[in-house]
Amino acid sequence: MLALLYDVHGNLAALDAVLADARRQGADDWLVGGDMTAFGGWPEETLQRLRELRPARWLRGNHERWAIEADAVPEAPLARAGEAATHLALDEATIADLYALPLFQPLPGGGEAWHASPRSDVDGFLPVPGPDEGALLAGRTPPLLVVGHTHLPIRREVARPDGGTTLVVNPGSVGMPFDGDPRAAYALLHDDGRVEHRRVAYDSDRAADRQAERWGDAKWAAVVADTLRSGRPAPWPDTETIPVVPPADSQEPA
Repeated sequence: MLALLYDVHGNLAALDAVLADARRQGADDWLVGGDMTAFGGWPEETLQRLRELRPARWLRGNHERWAIEADAVPEAPLARAGEAATHLALDEATIADLYALPLFQPLPGGGEAWHASPRSDVDGFLPVPGPDEGALLAGRTPPLLVVGHTHLPIRREVARPDGGTTLVVNPGSVGMPFDGDPRAAYALLHDDGRVEHRRVAYDSDRAADRQAERWGDAKWAAVVADTLRSGRPAPWPDTETIPVVPPADSQEPA
């Protein structure tokens, strides 16, 4: 059984709770879907815990890309400060290793895993269908597509341009949920193909308090702390919206 772990964001407390729950359910394989450390209070410790998982398949997220492609980080001073601080917690070799992670992982039964979508690591599927969202598949036709990035759990069929449908699953965010439920979110891909969304209670106040312990009075850390407590994205005070810049490299798997 494969545990689907997306968007941990340096939240070791949430990750440990999820790993314990997944092991109780019988998980024996792991997918680490990107955005492992950015903005969190335990970047190094979180990465170490993830590296202990065996066997595991990994994906690069937009935050791992932004650690190298700094010009692509959204033009919001607080967001950039948070990116820089958490990236500086990692050594250059680690940052290079994370940047070199694959953009795509095959799944059992012909499924595929990407960070946000086959089109881009910042263009994601939302809970409510959008216009022409089949274009996010970028010509891919898997029966199952596992994605993350939006921090919003979903499970629904998406119409493809070829007339078929793909089941799109977002497990939600382990470390920074955005759906109003502060519990850690992940999913299990059972051996029979079933996908099971799970929520795990953990001490989100402890994770929020860790922001100040690790990052002092940094304003961006306080924004993240508010998000961890509420389970909803707290607004960055220096911007109304945070634009994203698509990657320069192709997302098409070999």
